[in-house]
Amino acid sequence: MQRIIVLLICSMLVAPSIGCRTPSIRLSKSVSPPARLANPADSDDSEPRELSESSHSVTAISFEENTPAAIVSEIAGATTPTSESELSLESLVAEVQAVHPSVEAMYSAWQAAAQKYPQVISLDDPMFGTTVAPASFGSRDVESAYALEASQKIPWHGKRALRGAAAYAASNSAERDVETTRQRLAEVAALAFWDYYAARQQLKLNELNAVILESFRDNAETRYQNGLVSQQDILQADVELANLEQRHIELERMEKVAAGRINVLIRHNPTDPVLPPVGSIDRSATLPDEQFLLSFAVQQRPEVSAAASRIQEEQARLALACKQYYPDMEVFGRYDTFWQPRETQSDLRGQVGARINLPVYEQRLNAAVFEARHQVSKARAGYDQIVLEVQAEAQSAYEQVLESQRTVALYSTKLVPAAQQNVDVARSSYDTGVITFLALATAQRQLIDARERLLQAEVELQRRTATLLRSAGGSFPESVDSTNESAI
Repeated sequence: MQRIIVLLICSMLVAPSIGCRTPSIRLSKSVSPPARLANPADSDDSEPRELSESSHSVTAISFEENTPAAIVSEIAGATTPTSESELSLESLVAEVQAVHPSVEAMYSAWQAAAQKYPQVISLDDPMFGTTVAPASFGSRDVESAYALEASQKIPWHGKRALRGAAAYAASNSAERDVETTRQRLAEVAALAFWDYYAARQQLKLNELNAVILESFRDNAETRYQNGLVSQQDILQADVELANLEQRHIELERMEKVAAGRINVLIRHNPTDPVLPPVGSIDRSATLPDEQFLLSFAVQQRPEVSAAASRIQEEQARLALACKQYYPDMEVFGRYDTFWQPRETQSDLRGQVGARINLPVYEQRLNAAVFEARHQVSKARAGYDQIVLEVQAEAQSAYEQVLESQRTVALYSTKLVPAAQQNVDVARSSYDTGVITFLALATAQRQLIDARERLLQAEVELQRRTATLLRSAGGSFPESVDSTNESAI
């Protein structure tokens, strides 16, 4: 009897380790969607596929050994190419992606989803039960009565694998959400950077225009002292200089606001100083063919692959609902000393047995299958909707970039040169007394306006390019149509 009791206790100790032993797996951090998800809407959910229990794997993250900031830096691929004198767009984007709390939150959500896999594929905890008859202890007629039982529930073949497949697909979707957050942060950082760049450059342009108008005023004052013009020319110059001063105040406010946005993105105090931006705009980038870019965006956007993973999750849940028509089994071992007279000296034998549930309530089972089928249809419709939205967004961003390119070319090749020539002619005419100072001031005002609009168009082109980059999935395809290699 003692030997049987020991065997039962040993089986209880060994069963948990058997039930929880799962393959150790690693979730890939690759951001490219798998080839089999190219068109998930074509997959058939009428006959769900059998999935191997070892086809997926999850790696647990040791949060004791990895601080949140270090983890986020690893997944962001962040580098720290910080310059001691200038702020570059690349370094700003890398720092924002490394320290922004939204990336850390999405990464934690992904890791939490990844930990669902080993939970759902594990067996239920084994059960141990005991029963005693207190009155039998010390009785002269019967042996001390007690019963020991250990049991383990074993689900029907394939159920654990399907639960794991659903959890694995959900973790993949959460992983794509991390990449989506990183790409949106890259766009937000780029927009803040170019606002800061525009404010700084406009301040420099404002100062240059003030110097030019000061020279105009000095000329008008000299001509007034010589009796060649009236005092109105000097007053007109003072009005123009006052307008530039008011514009300078406005631009200082814009610079501080843009710097504050950058500081908030990198988790600094909004009033902290920010390095000056790079001194020039890189126009060496090229645009690919529009149709090629739209197909590339569908393949690259993490939102699309996240929607594909949600289809896989719902298909696994549908297959699991179909498996519920099959019973689960519970095996048990038992040792029972009840109703044994003391005169009986024979050693009792242990008992083994099995129980199964009877899935006879088909209305509940059928409803679960129908619900799962509708969830698959919903996921497929969501996938199609996201594909359409991605294409529309990429096409809109592409056309806006083309518009900005043409605007920059118009200002740089026609409007600004023409306005500059107009000022040169007007200055010569004023010196010879052909035109009034008001006409000269008007020509200079037109030049100032043209230069500011050129700067704004150049910055808007960079802002729209950042939006197009995010719409394309974070990068442009390497293959470029030679007929459309317009410089950005």
